[in-house]
Amino acid sequence: MGTPSLSLWALLGLALVLVGLWAPCVVSRQPNFIVILADDVGWGDLGANWAETKETPHLDQLAAEGTRFVDFHSAASTCSPSRASLLTGRLGVRNGVTHNFAIASLGGLPLNETTLAEVLREAGYSTGAVGKWHLGHHGRHHPNSRGFDYYFGIPYSHDMGCTDTPGYNLPPCPPCPRQGTATREARKDCYTEVALPLLENITIVQQPVDLGSLATRYAEEAARFIQRASDSGRPYFLYLALAHMHVPLSPPLPPGPGRGIYGASLSEMDALVGRIKEVADRHGKGNTLLWFAGDNGPWAQKCELAGRLGPFVGAWQRQRGGSSAKQTTWEGGHRVPALVYWPGRVPARRTSHALLSLLDIFPTLVALAGAALPPDRRFDGLDVSPVLFGWSDVGHKVLLHPNSGAAGKAGEIQALRLAQYKAFYTTGGAMACDGSIGPAERHQPPLIFNLDRDMQEQEPLDVASREYQEVLPAISWAYTQALQDIAADNVSVADYSQDPAAVPCCDVQHVGCRCQGAHGATLEPHVGKRTPRLCL
Repeated sequence: MGTPSLSLWALLGLALVLVGLWAPCVVSRQPNFIVILADDVGWGDLGANWAETKETPHLDQLAAEGTRFVDFHSAASTCSPSRASLLTGRLGVRNGVTHNFAIASLGGLPLNETTLAEVLREAGYSTGAVGKWHLGHHGRHHPNSRGFDYYFGIPYSHDMGCTDTPGYNLPPCPPCPRQGTATREARKDCYTEVALPLLENITIVQQPVDLGSLATRYAEEAARFIQRASDSGRPYFLYLALAHMHVPLSPPLPPGPGRGIYGASLSEMDALVGRIKEVADRHGKGNTLLWFAGDNGPWAQKCELAGRLGPFVGAWQRQRGGSSAKQTTWEGGHRVPALVYWPGRVPARRTSHALLSLLDIFPTLVALAGAALPPDRRFDGLDVSPVLFGWSDVGHKVLLHPNSGAAGKAGEIQALRLAQYKAFYTTGGAMACDGSIGPAERHQPPLIFNLDRDMQEQEPLDVASREYQEVLPAISWAYTQALQDIAADNVSVADYSQDPAAVPCCDVQHVGCRCQGAHGATLEPHVGKRTPRLCL
């Protein structure tokens, strides 16, 4: 009996040695982090996910050189709640952000919530945010007050203000008014009176934004931040929140064959990501983790200007009218493309089926940085570094999906994932391309789908079936436990009040708040030379 025991100990010792030799989380120095968040991108907008998509060669190469996550989910199905959850690791019912902020919002992500940037800066990181913020811009809700040393971007979505050369939208929106022009009629879903601002830290550097050059400027500012941080010798965290693919910007090239305007915009986004990867490799290949993901699914009511869902079409909802994408808890609303690239540490050419979420970015990066999670609160995200490194393919046992603008109360937990099963307690209420809005329906007992057999969410399990009856108690218990855990937590409340004085405005005396500031932009003839400012 002694020999087998010795052999077992020898094998165990060898295993420990091998693990020690390939232990990515035991690093000699803190890694750099780049999180790239695409806006309203579909699971099928990634060629590596969906063979019909041809416009993403750089992202597909990123997938080939890293790990692709095919069961990865946003924490909400619309902008502000999803971003708040990424930066806090907590669902909107905990962090207080349950729906989108407006251009006149006084509040934002509650100040008692700790952001990922704040934790990493405390751990010695240079922190930068480039792109869309949408978590409050007034006063202390600005990115510079939420842990970011540097900010360059638009404080909310790029269709929440007029421009001189409007991007593509449905319905089309008019350009900004100019001095002396007749007052125009307001158009539904268009911002016609206030120009879209571009900020560098707290300074408005351009209003209205030139959408045609925005992708280039984002790439340039992100590259400059990486260069500055690398020169300083400090590790860095870059949060790059793209304008793509919310509604297409004005592409610099004419639409090509195939998907037209949307395809051209997708190609532009892909090239931007490729450039950031190139810069990151040049300044720290092997010590930089790049995490690409979407904030939520496509905006179905934008029709041909919306992305591809892949197989996640929410067929049950479509049969009844309404959208099964953005704003909803159907897979098309929250299952998003996700890639992680870290040469020598994250396995290449790997596909993971682990159930993961944007919520996991916060605790995972905090752990990899050697920092600690903020105390006195509970987190919905997990440290999934074992999954990133290929040691495991097990993620969440249970994942909650909140309402993000469809039927019911904003932020309310309306769907739950348990293994391959998904239960719906509320459906309907989001607009589809044809203008239909599915009827709001409460389901008690819940609709339950087996996603292993029915990823299209077409046919719920028969309530009388053995499978339904076997899984319902586990789902009901998980749902009850989740609600009790939230009720017992340190929960924040966001301020959604508005005041016109909170609208970012470079020159309140000028129609549309128009001005041109830094970076060599030409000032209007009647505007005196001065430093453009953000009215805080």
